[in-house]
Amino acid sequence: MNIGEQVRRIAADARQASFIMSRLGTTVKNDMLMRMAESLERQAPRLIAENRKDLEAGVQKGLSEAMLDRLMLDERRIAGIASALREVAALPDPVGEVIRMWRRPNDLMVGKMRIPLGVIGIIYEARPNVTADAAALCLKAGNAVILRGGSEAIHSNLALAGCLQGVMAEMGIPTAALSLIPFTEREGVLEMLRQEESIDLIIPRGGESLIRFVVENSRIPVIKHYKGVCHCFVDQSADFAKAEAIIVNAKTQRPGVCNALETLLIHRDVAAEFIPRIAATLTGLKVELRGDEEFRSYAPSAKPATEEDWQTEYLELILACRVVADMDAAIAHINRYGSLHTEAIVTSDYARAQRFIREVNSSCVLVNASTRFADGGELGLGAEIGISTTKLHSFGPMGLEDLTTTKFIVYGDGQVRG
Repeated sequence: MNIGEQVRRIAADARQASFIMSRLGTTVKNDMLMRMAESLERQAPRLIAENRKDLEAGVQKGLSEAMLDRLMLDERRIAGIASALREVAALPDPVGEVIRMWRRPNDLMVGKMRIPLGVIGIIYEARPNVTADAAALCLKAGNAVILRGGSEAIHSNLALAGCLQGVMAEMGIPTAALSLIPFTEREGVLEMLRQEESIDLIIPRGGESLIRFVVENSRIPVIKHYKGVCHCFVDQSADFAKAEAIIVNAKTQRPGVCNALETLLIHRDVAAEFIPRIAATLTGLKVELRGDEEFRSYAPSAKPATEEDWQTEYLELILACRVVADMDAAIAHINRYGSLHTEAIVTSDYARAQRFIREVNSSCVLVNASTRFADGGELGLGAEIGISTTKLHSFGPMGLEDLTTTKFIVYGDGQVRG
């Protein structure tokens, strides 16, 4: 079979497997995930060896340090992946949950029940942990999943998927419910995006160019997340020590990820006192600062910021900085340049915190906490399937419930419509 025929067969088999997955009980799904976690830990040396092939190829291709960091697997990260699978197993099963019931005047009882979406296609780059995270969440939510990772992680992804499929085979669960496209040609992605009769939803994870390519070519609904231009606003009542710790963590703890801080906004009333302090700290941590004219008057070593800087996802140790007149100006800046991802405010004023939460139009808004918490695991969802910056049908980090939909259920006693 050629590539197109193989993808069509994978999609058709996944559709059939999804019917079986939708009927699996919670105990069986949880047992499967626990066994998968054990298998990953047991096979860690082999997984690391396969990952090393991808890392060596990535160095030869000239991948950035951020990309290589996303690609790398070691014992600690494999243990983290296994832990995420166990967390998903421990979460309540959303399938079959009746989330609302009401009685009609004719005594019909009407309700809404959570059901699986069906078949979910995941297209992603670099991060091999997505292979296990996506599988765990999709399978626990009663779906089948088709994975298509990038060429830079092909050995890692094949090894991880094979490990998980081995557990499914041992348990008599159809392995077609967890399929990995085994080739890296772009034709495979294009064919996958044409399978609207078999695949219900596409979730791309990766750079902006990948996501735009998927959106432009898909016949299937797509959950979009173009980029993470995340902001932190230091309000006039902010505790400086708290603000400094939050900014340092959000920018430097792991700069190559989408919830890292990219733009710092500082209230004019505290600019003279706070900017020299935070600028010295960040410069000492090798962060390149790019500021507007007012910011640079308090931090002369900062480079001038351009219009492009306000809308850039750096994914490295660069931070755009601006002084704003007040909260109105901060919110206006975020709504103009933000990507609907994650924003934070540092403030001691409860009313202003509540206003920021209400008026900032992003999928995750934090008060006095690092933007790095915009993550499914950190928010209690277990692993996440991705972060949606669209509002249909999910907004923000996507966990188990976001991989289900609802159907109406109606209980009657012989009623007929007049």
